[in-house]
Amino acid sequence: MKGPECPSNGMDPQRETPKKSNTEHLIADRREGIGVCGWILVSLSFLLVLITFPISIWACIKVIREYERAVVFRLGRILSKKAKGPGLILVLPCTDTFIKVDLRTVTCKIPPQEILTKDAVTTQVDGVVYYRIHSAVSAVANVTDVHSATFLLAQTTLRNILGTQSLAQLLAGREEIAHSIQAILDSATEQWGIKVARVEIKDVRIPVAMQRAMAAEAEAAREARAKVVAAEGEMNASKALQQASMVLAESPAGLQLRYLQTLTTLAAENNSTIVFPLPINMLESLGQKNRGG
Repeated sequence: MKGPECPSNGMDPQRETPKKSNTEHLIADRREGIGVCGWILVSLSFLLVLITFPISIWACIKVIREYERAVVFRLGRILSKKAKGPGLILVLPCTDTFIKVDLRTVTCKIPPQEILTKDAVTTQVDGVVYYRIHSAVSAVANVTDVHSATFLLAQTTLRNILGTQSLAQLLAGREEIAHSIQAILDSATEQWGIKVARVEIKDVRIPVAMQRAMAAEAEAAREARAKVVAAEGEMNASKALQQASMVLAESPAGLQLRYLQTLTTLAAENNSTIVFPLPINMLESLGQKNRGG
């Protein structure tokens, strides 16, 4: 992502191209040089180093670690288009200054942010952002404090993205939301020399009353599903009994065999039980005789 082109003092706009690097975004055109006075001061600095050699060598030689880079300024201008290091670098007294930049991955912990979701639910969300500096020159020249700027931008982006999501989307789509935040941060911090490696949403806290309401809703949904399953079972059982009764009605012997099987089952469970079958039509005829007598 390239920032808007900002011509510096003395820069010819006709010589600018739309493919300028981020390093040149806020840095003056190096073709101007440091001028005659600048070269005189640099020469005097070299002369001072030679006069005080070898004592001055201890102040001029700097060691840059493997995971560091040094951005050297000579008379206020960045010495080259890229940072120095790792290893030994030469810094002239009086004219040169340098800033060390750590290229290791930085862990940025986003404190809990109180967010109002799309469906008007207040939640507290915290997260972690992992990023590193891939361009030391851009990190020094294009922003005052790259770590503070990245931290504040991560907070704002988290609030803006989560404010457009409902609570259900927030709880179910953490990974997609994290990827979206990472893409936005990576695009916004590219001109600062930052590469966002990963964004993770740690925890989503909702009010206790909302937790109870969600638990009650889930319990009611489970009970409704259980009742539906029980009703479907009863319906299937009634259909099976209907089919069985139709089969037994077609075969009286089958009904008798079923009756004998039931007697066998009862006798196996409780031997003291005696079952005496009596047809209902016989009882009806006996009742009619009693009423007639």
